[in-house]
Order: sequence, then C-alpha cells, then structure tokens
Amino acid sequence: MAQQPIFRILLLALLTILPNLSTAQQQLSPALPLHASSRWILDANNQRVKFRCVNWAGHQEANIPEGLDKQPVSYIVDWIRRQGFNCVRLTYSTDHALNPSVKVSDSFVQAASAAGVSVSDTTRLYTNVVSKNPEFGGNTTTRDVFASVVDTLWSAGIFTILDNHVSKASWCCNLTDGNGWWDEGFGYNTWNSRFFKTQDWLKGLKEMAIWSKSHPGVVGMSLRNEIRAFLLQDLNGRADWYKFIKQGGDIVHANNKDVLVVVGGVQSSTDLVHLRDGNRMLDISGWGREKHVWEMHAYSFTVNFPDPFQNCDLVKAQYGLYSGFVLEQGKPYTGPMILSEFGVGMTGGSEKGLVPQDSRYLNCLVDYMSGNDADWAVWALQGTYYIRDGRVDADENWGLMDHDWKDWRNKEFPGMLKGMWKVTQGPSKRR
Repeated sequence: MAQQPIFRILLLALLTILPNLSTAQQQLSPALPLHASSRWILDANNQRVKFRCVNWAGHQEANIPEGLDKQPVSYIVDWIRRQGFNCVRLTYSTDHALNPSVKVSDSFVQAASAAGVSVSDTTRLYTNVVSKNPEFGGNTTTRDVFASVVDTLWSAGIFTILDNHVSKASWCCNLTDGNGWWDEGFGYNTWNSRFFKTQDWLKGLKEMAIWSKSHPGVVGMSLRNEIRAFLLQDLNGRADWYKFIKQGGDIVHANNKDVLVVVGGVQSSTDLVHLRDGNRMLDISGWGREKHVWEMHAYSFTVNFPDPFQNCDLVKAQYGLYSGFVLEQGKPYTGPMILSEFGVGMTGGSEKGLVPQDSRYLNCLVDYMSGNDADWAVWALQGTYYIRDGRVDADENWGLMDHDWKDWRNKEFPGMLKGMWKVTQGPSKRR
C-alpha cells in the first residue's frame, strides 16, 4: 500500500511525457507535402529532403509486393528503416491499377497461367504469404496489400514513390515484351507495344493518383518506367514523349496535387538530351515546376554509358551529357533528378562479392552521385520473386536482402555507397 502513491506519481509523469515525445517525433519528420525548388526536393518548411530509396518490386504476375511469403510486412519495413533508407520506389503494373479488387488468393491462381507455372506452386506461395501475414487471407485484395505496405512504411517514416513499371504484369524489360512504347505513338509494332495501351495507362495513372490521396506516405508518382522505342518508333522528333508524358503528368496532378510527378527520358530512362540540344522544355504547366522531378537509370551494361577504356572521367561525362545536366541550376530544364535505378550482382565476384566490371562501375557512379549530392533508389530490395521467367521462388542475386529476406545478401554493400548517404549540398541539410 505504501508504494501506491509512488506508482501514481510515476504514471502521471509518464502520461505527461508521452504527448511531448509524440510531438517531438512529428517535428523530426519532414512536413508534407513535398515540393521542388531548382534542383532540390524540399518539405513544406523549405527544408531539403534527400531521397535515399530502395526499389521494391510489386509489378509482376501476383500483383503484390514481393517477399511477403518470406517475412511479415512489418519485418521488411523495419529492416528498410534500420539500414538508413527513407524512401521506397514501389513498382506496380497497369493491370493492377485497373483491377484493384482482385482477391490476393485469386491473384495467385491467375498468376499461374500468366507466368506459365502450376497452380499448386502459386497456391503454395499464397499459403506462405498468409502464414507470414495472416491479415492478407480471406477477402483481402491486392490493393489492400499495397495499402498495408505503403501505410506501414509511412508509420516508420519512410516515403513511397509509386512507379508504373509495366502495363502487363510481368518481368521487365526488353524490346519485345510489349511494354516499351505507347501503342498510339508513331511507328507501332506489336513486339514493343502490344500491351502498352495508352488510354489504359492514363486511366491507371488516374486511379493510382486518386487512391494515393488517402495514403500520405505516397509523395511521388513516376509516370512510366524505362520508356524505350524499337524499329520505327520515336523517329518523329520525340513528339510522342512530349505528348504522352504531358498527358500523364496532367492527369496525375489533376487527381492528387500533393505528389511529385517523376519523369524519365527515352532509351530506358537514360536520355533527356532533347531538352537541351533541341532547346525544347517539356510542357509541365499542368503540374508546375514545384512538383516536377526527373529520373535517370544507370547500370554497368547501359548502352548510353559504355566504359571501353575503363576511364571513370569519361563515364561521368556521359552521365552528365545524357541526363545529369538537368541538375545545372538556372536552366529551363533545371530540376531535381533521382537516380531511380542502379545496382550490381551482390555475390560471386572477387571484389567484396562484386565482379570487377560491376565494382568499377559502382565506384565511378558513387563518385558522380556523391559529387552532385543527388537523390537515388537502388535496385533492389527483393531477395526473391514469387515468379520470374517461369521460375517459382526465383533468387535475385541483385537483391539487397538474402533469399530468406532476413538480412543483407552482401554486408559490404552499404559501405560501398559511401558519400551517397550524406547530405552535403542544398538550401539546407536535413534527412
């Protein structure tokens, strides 16, 4: 009985402290919505936000984010947070955007025929998903899963950038997968455009923009992943790119004025030279400079960034020539640029697990990105895929996480990014 007053005092003190802790935590998070100013991404208080993202694939046949057969959403999100990432580039298909009410159980059944594997295999995958994430059983839809992932990320202080990766849910990318160029564009061919239905793409962007309004963690939407022409396509002075990108950006902003509109160039998000050499800026009046962000991809095998002489200075010059020039301030095209895909095979090589070509490429890219203090998203989080190229539980050697989605596949890798983690430039230094 003598301890009761002390207990009450402690309880009252705790109740007094908790609201203050909550307020302090809110103050540490960037104020939304985000916006662009010159080449920087800023929060609502005009403090810089630097995206340090990881790609998380959700665009394949099952139409939910990968890895939920291995770990609970909460475990994966906590792992992402603990490694220092503040953002996820979450990929999705137009198939998913236009069919949000498909039950997860049905989606895995449908994935079997779509991917050419047995229903027994996909049923086993679904059973594992529900075992790790019981909330995804019953009538849970694929959109419910996306909502859970996005909201859990945001509860951990992690932003989401939605990326329309493909039209037909499947692996990406090549010049014959049917997802490369708008079907209404010049020079249609079935190999590259049979699934890229322009009007469905626009409807899908609208649906995802409307949906994202209810999920504040979604701070950006990438209009399309790796736009790429084949044969006669894009022989009309980039007219298709200017036309359809404007339409997509206009639709996104009209339906969610808070999100950043993320735009990549042609040749698989590597080439924006028409902005400079053609002296013709994209018409972004529908969303404005304050919501506009560029994106770029770079791999060791990227055609536009060859390294035949093993000369990093020449490679960095190519990065700047094709896309990085948009970071130069005071130009009509100036804006933030996210290196939204880069990566390497994580094991099997002689240089801390990397093969020499990838090690050389990564060191050079890190030097370029650190010098520019630009935003980035590494490919990729997933240690496995539900299905890839007809293989069930397919391993991803480029994945940051191991096959069981427990920890780093290569514990040396985060240190290889060196200065890319740091904020060294900008109107302010934060997050």
